[in-house]
Amino acid sequence: MPDRVGHMDILRSVLVILHLLSWAVVFGAALAGLRQRVMPAGLLHGAVSALVTGILLVGVLEMGDYDVNHVKIGIKLVVALVVTGLVFWGNRKDELDKAFFGSVAGLTAVNVAIAVLV
Repeated sequence: MPDRVGHMDILRSVLVILHLLSWAVVFGAALAGLRQRVMPAGLLHGAVSALVTGILLVGVLEMGDYDVNHVKIGIKLVVALVVTGLVFWGNRKDELDKAFFGSVAGLTAVNVAIAVLV
């Protein structure tokens, strides 16, 4: 008899996909901002979506039979909060320098790397 996929497994998978897509939006928008030097559309929404889906994902993992690496999650949460804070701050400015967008892109890449490698 084949294994049955539970509702929590489906929810976890959907949240992982949304989480990674949100980070992809943040990364792509930050790279676009390097050229434009203004806040690209979608950067704020991508950052907030990545933060929210990450928190929901940890909640689903905690409710299920999954092992959660709390140190990894804590580091990823701090990085996500920094990225989201930077983007909120940057959203209030008319023009931003390359260091801002480079920081956002770099921290995003670090966050995804931690997720995959740790």
